[in-house]
Amino acid sequence: MFSTYFIHLAVIITIFIILAVSLNLVLGYTGMINLGHIAFYGIGAYASAILTISHQFNFLLAVFCGGLIASACGWFLTVITNRLKGDYFALGTMGFSFVSYAFFLNWTSLTRGPLGIPGIPRPKIFGYIIRTNGEYLLFSLLVAILVILFLYLLTRSRYGKLLEAVRDDVVGVQMLGKNIFRLKYQAMMISAFIAAIAGALYGHYISFIDPSTFYLNDIVIVLTIVIVGGLASLRGSIVGALIITLIPEALRFVQMPPSMIGPMRQIVYALLLILILMYRPKGLFGRVDLE
Repeated sequence: MFSTYFIHLAVIITIFIILAVSLNLVLGYTGMINLGHIAFYGIGAYASAILTISHQFNFLLAVFCGGLIASACGWFLTVITNRLKGDYFALGTMGFSFVSYAFFLNWTSLTRGPLGIPGIPRPKIFGYIIRTNGEYLLFSLLVAILVILFLYLLTRSRYGKLLEAVRDDVVGVQMLGKNIFRLKYQAMMISAFIAAIAGALYGHYISFIDPSTFYLNDIVIVLTIVIVGGLASLRGSIVGALIITLIPEALRFVQMPPSMIGPMRQIVYALLLILILMYRPKGLFGRVDLE
């Protein structure tokens, strides 16, 4: 029983790691406070579920298509918020998450609305179906490693340094003749694609999704992971995912009414966030402050 529980927990952690590092690309490295990131996560989950169930798409093709849709939405979000700065940009992206939630909830002919989409199949990779949770853990861990490796190489490259320059010195980047808007939408599109991969992994693992999974609660969790771990730090996002997942999960073993577990988790998230912002503004491994 415990081994099954810990395997399940490990799968969820790997998915949160993928989601957190994707957010860190735009938030930590590029300096864009994107509060609508959870929308890309939901788009990936819904797109992959609908394409595999209703249109019999191959899993990998469905995930790729979901990533493309999320990337297109990321480009659109960057376009409509291009003139917004700081807190206004953050509020604009939060509005996007509300719009996406409204689509998930009300486009019932496509998403089944509040009923959700049940029966999402397990991934089938080159004819092999990933049936057990142990196999799914290995698969999700492999995906997480590949994503982290890709982002590590990207952020260490000349292109990654340009993204950091967008965060630190917009005028300097413009003087180099670089297109700020292009760099921003490219970072947003890459981030959205990776978030969609995380969403697809979640949907095919749980085998059921509904709009409540992709609302404010999850963006708070992912933001907390990134801030606790540290901005512009992939290692920080990994450690942050472990901390933010495991510490509240320990409440399962504390004697309290079941109705209190959810609110207590939110209190734990809030306390961790407050303590980090007070005593380690850069997070555990971060290189920049959240401004």
